[in-house]
Amino acid sequence: MSYNPGMLQTSEAVVKYLRTIEFEYGYSPETVRAYRSDLYLFLDFLLTTKQVMIRDLNADIMRGWLWQQQEEGNSSTTIARKIATLKSFGSWLEAQDLLPFNPAETLQTPKRTQKLPRVLAVEQVRHILNTAKQRAETARVNGGPDARAIRDWVMLELIYATGIRLSETTLLPLSHVNLRERTIRVIGKGNKERVIPFGKPAAEALDKYIRVARPLLTNPEKPHSELFLGNRGGKLPNSHLYRLVTKYIGDLLGAEPAGPHTLRHSVATHMLDYGAELRVVQEFLGHDSIASTQVYTHISKQRLAQGYLLAHPRAKKPGSDPATTRTKEQAGAVDPTSDPVRFKPKPGELKKYKDADE
Repeated sequence: MSYNPGMLQTSEAVVKYLRTIEFEYGYSPETVRAYRSDLYLFLDFLLTTKQVMIRDLNADIMRGWLWQQQEEGNSSTTIARKIATLKSFGSWLEAQDLLPFNPAETLQTPKRTQKLPRVLAVEQVRHILNTAKQRAETARVNGGPDARAIRDWVMLELIYATGIRLSETTLLPLSHVNLRERTIRVIGKGNKERVIPFGKPAAEALDKYIRVARPLLTNPEKPHSELFLGNRGGKLPNSHLYRLVTKYIGDLLGAEPAGPHTLRHSVATHMLDYGAELRVVQEFLGHDSIASTQVYTHISKQRLAQGYLLAHPRAKKPGSDPATTRTKEQAGAVDPTSDPVRFKPKPGELKKYKDADE
């Protein structure tokens, strides 16, 4: 369907565009939310310039808004995302014949400084999961098991076992969990589906949650299909999961913010540390591009260098005292003798997915 650009305000076009990317293009809820936020800010700027019609849009107006956003302290990464939003919106306007060309096409994306993601050591993750499990096993409500504590523990186990995203966790349907095969079927970004294996600890945790805790959380009058339910049987808010992970890992990482993605970063790095191929990790995480996964190889190399400096006799500075040298755990290195069983699939499982990718 095309619209008359002479009669259409930009705000109307934004509403139509957002509906299109959500319901026709299948963009993830997070992407739609980010684009909506960016475009609403852009509309506020257009109101101040009194250029609110589609025909008024051009690259200079867009650069003016981006300059304002930069002056307000937005990082180069945030500005790059806002440019991506404008380019996507402009492309849609061109496709709808609302404009003869995409006015955002000439916008230059600023260079981003790559910041390595924050990663936990295996022992740190094990401590978090054991702490959550202990609470789930000891907490009581009215003399019975605490369904919320069990749910929270199992969510942590599943995220680390599978590397799924925050929204993929809260939206995962119960019917997509296969305990016999130890797999989950996830609908990720762009409605792309992937099947992820998980290990025995996550399988046992899921079994307990499904048998014991989920029935206690279910509201018979308003049943929900999601695996993880809220305290009153409804959809579990993303904010609850974010606060949960932040609570458990905040003390380990200091005051810097750390949410569910920290566990996702950690499992990816640990898999590479233990010999998984990059393509396997890419499929595991659901990355469209191998470039998104390659950042974890930098972390693994960094940890290898730390291990070398700690362990190799020719790497130590003259006069260094081995008794005062930091331990591997203090340096954040992974203990090679420990077995990351929480993300260890059944024999041949990852090879099957690797072969499928090739």
